[in-house]
Amino acid sequence: MPLKNYGVLKGRAINRKLGEGPSPHYQVLVTDEKQKHRIAINVKSKQSPSELLYFVDENFSHPITKELQELDFGFNELVRKPGGLALDYIRGNLFDQKQMKPLPYNVPGPDNDLNELLELYIARAIASPDAILYPFGEKWGPEQDIKDKYFGFLPGNGIHDIHMNQGNAAQFQKDNGVWQDGGLLIHYPTRNQWVGIFLAFQSQAFHTDDTTGNRIDTDDVVTPIAVTSAVRIIAALVNPTGDDADQETVTLINTSPDKVDLSGWALADRAKKKQSISGIINAGEALKVPLRKDGIELSNNGGIITLLDDKGIKIDGVAYTKQDTQKQGWTVVF
Repeated sequence: MPLKNYGVLKGRAINRKLGEGPSPHYQVLVTDEKQKHRIAINVKSKQSPSELLYFVDENFSHPITKELQELDFGFNELVRKPGGLALDYIRGNLFDQKQMKPLPYNVPGPDNDLNELLELYIARAIASPDAILYPFGEKWGPEQDIKDKYFGFLPGNGIHDIHMNQGNAAQFQKDNGVWQDGGLLIHYPTRNQWVGIFLAFQSQAFHTDDTTGNRIDTDDVVTPIAVTSAVRIIAALVNPTGDDADQETVTLINTSPDKVDLSGWALADRAKKKQSISGIINAGEALKVPLRKDGIELSNNGGIITLLDDKGIKIDGVAYTKQDTQKQGWTVVF
């Protein structure tokens, strides 16, 4: 069954401890100005290979950032569906999963393991008075009569599962679900910078069922690493001059040396509303897809665009913000 009490904590980091022991987690002490919380970040997998996959975006840009700023400090439970604040590494177009790389948790020498990577960003956040943390995952506690075993506050409570929470196999399949992935965002309001830290296990699959989050293993799908697709979304006209519904477009390109038949393919928006597409893209050519009035909706306040093949598998996905759409008639390039 999916995670319990999934949500995001909004607070400020005030202390931390490196991950160590048989099941190491990097521990962060966070305050929401009323109570303390501990966030436990996995730095080593219990399944082989033990090195976690990671990706850090130091200029994270996504429509959820505006809504996160409007949240109250403390834990905010999230609805697990598209169009909201819940994270989904596959469906939310947060980042390109192919950029994730494995990293061991503890290696002799400076700046070469996951403990040290997290230390870099958390120490920076602790030293910055305006830095706000947004860890996503499963809440535990409050444990009324139990002090936190790392930082000693009472009652003990916090957030864990701050990593991808779908595509698991074997004993961890019970944790699978869609729109319940973990992650850590750090916001520096003074300079309007967002840092996104995303973690996954190498044993997880990046193609999962849209309902259960269970891994999809078929002859034509490569797991656990997402396949490299020939067709990409390269641009979108989100805020055209005149009637939006008649002029919005999404532009695709075929990067392969072979033509690609788009029969049965579709585009999807942030709410997962779909518009079917068709046609042939010749090698190296681009195709501009006009959006219908009854098709997907590209909001000028920010959104995502996803490309699905004829089996419903995500081929590519992009995100844009309100700031990207301010110039009317200009095309957003991804």
